[in-house]
Amino acid sequence: MVVRVNICLMSGSVFPLLAGSLVLVVLAACAGCAGTNVGDTNYRNHSLAVTISHAGDPENVHIQVTVYRITGLEQQVSLVTGTDAMLQTGQNRVVVPVDLEPGQYKLYIYVLSNGDRKTAVIRDIRV
Repeated sequence: MVVRVNICLMSGSVFPLLAGSLVLVVLAACAGCAGTNVGDTNYRNHSLAVTISHAGDPENVHIQVTVYRITGLEQQVSLVTGTDAMLQTGQNRVVVPVDLEPGQYKLYIYVLSNGDRKTAVIRDIRV
C-alpha cells in the first residue's frame, strides 16, 4: 500500500506558519542557554560548594538549599539554608555553610533574584 501526501510549501498560509513555528522552536531551545545555570555541587569542610555559570551582568542573588536526608526508601527534610552571593559573568563558586552527617542526601538548589527563581536543580550527594 502506498500513501501519497502532498504538501504545498509555497502556499500563502502554510509557509509563514511553518517558518514561524520553526523560529519559536529555536527560541525555546535556546531560552536557557544564556541565563544562569547550576553546575557541580560538592560537600567539603562543613560546606557545600556550588558552581554557578552566569551569562548576564553582575547580579546579587540568594542561593537557597533544601537538604533531604535519604534513608532506605524515604527522604526527610534535614534543613533549609542559604546564602547571598554576587554572581559575576562567567563561572562562580558559591560556598553555603552546612554541617552534614555521613550519609546520602538530595539537594534542591534554587537561585533567586528579587524573589523570583532564576533556576533550580536537584543534586544527589554522598557525605
